[in-house]
Amino acid sequence: MKKLMFLLVTLSASPAFASEGPFFSLRNAHFVILVAFLIFIGVLLKVKVPSKLAGMLDKRAAGIRSELEEARALREEAQTILASYERKAREVQAQAEEIVVAAKRDAQLAADQAKDDLKVAIERRLKAAEDRITSAEAAALKEVKDRAVLVAVAAAGEVLAKQMSASEQAGLIDKAIGDVETRLN
Repeated sequence: MKKLMFLLVTLSASPAFASEGPFFSLRNAHFVILVAFLIFIGVLLKVKVPSKLAGMLDKRAAGIRSELEEARALREEAQTILASYERKAREVQAQAEEIVVAAKRDAQLAADQAKDDLKVAIERRLKAAEDRITSAEAAALKEVKDRAVLVAVAAAGEVLAKQMSASEQAGLIDKAIGDVETRLN
């Protein structure tokens, strides 16, 4: 300790030697400042300021260390949560793609079914239209035949009426009545 003090006195007092008068005198300002400085350092050592400062620094370092550990733990937890959300996002994306594929498949099946149903409906309507056309043709043919028969009968009646006399016509009427009677009995 004495060596340290001597060294401090020697180093710090070297500019003081340039002043006039003896160095180790209370009239020398440099010596007084040196003594006050040494007393200040002694008081600091006596009150254990360096150990208190070291303790405060150690405490602060421990606090920083714990905050760093907590930050690491929070970061790991955040990474775990992020990985979980990313996995869930991938699963949801896969499910969405499956839903889209299923919807497209169902839409295609529905479209195919609708086409088949439309074909059946068209065929049924065509068949119904063909049946109506056939029925209309048959009715028209029957009507034409009936009309032709009526016209032919009327024409034949006129021709017969012009060619036959009244007595021949009366005989034909009598013969027709006789035919009707035989058929009814």
